Amino acid sequence: MEENFEELKNEEVEEAKKAAEAEQGAEDGALEQMRACAEDFKRKWYSVSAEYDNYRKRNAQAAARAYADGAADTLLKLLPVADNFGYALDSAADEKTRAGIDKVIKSFKTVLASLGVEEIEISVGDEFDESVAEAVMSFPAEKGEQPNTVKQILKKGYRTGDKVIRFAQVTVVG
Repeated sequence: MEENFEELKNEEVEEAKKAAEAEQGAEDGALEQMRACAEDFKRKWYSVSAEYDNYRKRNAQAAARAYADGAADTLLKLLPVADNFGYALDSAADEKTRAGIDKVIKSFKTVLASLGVEEIEISVGDEFDESVAEAVMSFPAEKGEQPNTVKQILKKGYRTGDKVIRFAQVTVVG
């Protein structure tokens, strides 16, 4: 009987060991499942974080472009005023009037410079550059004139950085 008792005791111990191993295996499986789930959440968090960062950068760039485009549109509407002051300076009869108009033009140029706008430098006799000027008229080449050169500047051109706000209007020797 004692042997039966020992056998029963050994069987119970074996069953308890098997149950403990099964329980440990189930815990290990649950732990692995939780680790996989945590890794998945981590990947998703990185993805959402990167998407949000890209979204924020795109919106900042779009806002900067919208501001620059709005400023360029406003300046484009003001440039004819500068042209008119230039015409007035050319037709002014006395020196005091010329000096006053010249001060207004210098003030306007200072404001443009503070906004990052610069005049496109073109001179009579320069080679025509279609990236900064548009040819309004073409004249046949006279003696001593080079073809495809600027003959007269009708309106000044302006740019901000690399972007041309208004192309210069010129006549060209054809």
